[in-house]
Amino acid sequence: MSNEEIVRQYGFSKRFSWWYASRIHKYGDANMIVVIVCADKKDPRAPYMLTKKGRRVMFVVDPKNAQPKKTSVIYRHPDDDAGAGQSWREKLLKYNCKCHRDPSGNTLELLAAWQLYAHPTYSKLVCKFGNENVFILSAGWGLISSDFFTPNYNITFSQNAAKEKPWALEQEHDYSKYPVMLPEGTSKPVVFLGGKEYVPFFCSLTKNIKSERIVFYNSVKEPPAPGCTLSLFETTTLTNWYYECGKSLCEAKEELAEDGKS
Repeated sequence: MSNEEIVRQYGFSKRFSWWYASRIHKYGDANMIVVIVCADKKDPRAPYMLTKKGRRVMFVVDPKNAQPKKTSVIYRHPDDDAGAGQSWREKLLKYNCKCHRDPSGNTLELLAAWQLYAHPTYSKLVCKFGNENVFILSAGWGLISSDFFTPNYNITFSQNAAKEKPWALEQEHDYSKYPVMLPEGTSKPVVFLGGKEYVPFFCSLTKNIKSERIVFYNSVKEPPAPGCTLSLFETTTLTNWYYECGKSLCEAKEELAEDGKS
């Protein structure tokens, strides 16, 4: 079915709805899964994990070079020793398991991932697609669910974002240490919204997923995305263009829902 036929059938005028409608035609009215990259800007009220002595922990790639002389915050890498024979990463995973069994267990009052990042696109995606269909690709924590309780941290794969804070730049490309919370057996198409630095990360962590993986990009040259379908998102926005892409995706789904097709 061509884009023009889809538009005639579903009655859409917006260009982006063509793409979404084509997926509805292919997969039916089941929701797709949306994976969006993490953000540098966090909620200013975002809580921290704490040491046994109650000191706040900020997670970075290079704690030694990030550590200021005087601060109430100490710097650690997620894989540093947190005591009791476990890393901070392992400790956070166990904390989440406890909290999801018993919501009163969130004694640190950590925010769900979709609440941690300040940009409104995260909450819009959760609102339109549902908590269970939105995941965050985090340079610090892996491919996490949108309701994963996440502490404040400062880790990125983006060279541009790390210009003023090189201690935050993750250059390690061994992705095996990162947890993947997106079910491998999903039959839903998986859409990725994020910059080119994160595409290899996404492709690697989702390589065992059998459903279609769609990577949006905004560049003259297509990014390497083995095993994925590439889809160009045309926009004049250069920085963080994927927020606009996410907004368009929400609008397309809303348009479909209003017409009774989703």
